Amino acid sequence: MKEIFPGVFRQGKRIFTKSITRGFSSYAKSTVKSGRDEFREWDPKKSKPAAAIIRGIKHFPLSEGDKVLYLGAASGATCSFFSDIIGINGIIYAVEISERSIRDLNSTAEKKGNIVPILADARKPEDYEWIEPVDVVFEDVASDEQAAIMVRNAGKFLKKGGHAMIAIKSRSIDVVMDPKQVYTEQLSLLEKSLKIVETVELDPYEKDHMFVVMKKT
Repeated sequence: MKEIFPGVFRQGKRIFTKSITRGFSSYAKSTVKSGRDEFREWDPKKSKPAAAIIRGIKHFPLSEGDKVLYLGAASGATCSFFSDIIGINGIIYAVEISERSIRDLNSTAEKKGNIVPILADARKPEDYEWIEPVDVVFEDVASDEQAAIMVRNAGKFLKKGGHAMIAIKSRSIDVVMDPKQVYTEQLSLLEKSLKIVETVELDPYEKDHMFVVMKKT
């Protein structure tokens, strides 16, 4: 098993994270044991960052000890893999607007130990302004305000030199417009505040989605 990014491993065409919670197999496509270590398979069909990695993205700025603001954490599936990558010395502030999803997220957080669930609207960062400055902001929110949400949160919480990642959902922004035009417009809004480092389209794993890596300069 080869480490391709900090905390992310590849075996053939499959990718894994090394679990910080032995026996926690939730959201993993499979688990593999190697000595005392346990690896969880990260499914690119169910996680946009995993899809970006499989699609060949060259920059994945997440590493051990990072502080992360995760916008749109849902039930905590992808969050659980981020949790493995940042390890016990890192922390994820996981914002989710759905009360139903937050219940599952709470359960995941209890098991992982480095996730802080926050029931809030990512469009209103003033509602969780107590969060400390973070190294990474990740957004996976279904909204026609995706770029604005990222700009607002990165401006408020992201450290200078920190990174941001977003999964642009073109159909959530405009169901009629060509996805490539949506991407162009969203990138134009994002680059007013953040430096675009890399982009990759996520088809066929996530139709009409683009994954964007950025940096705050």
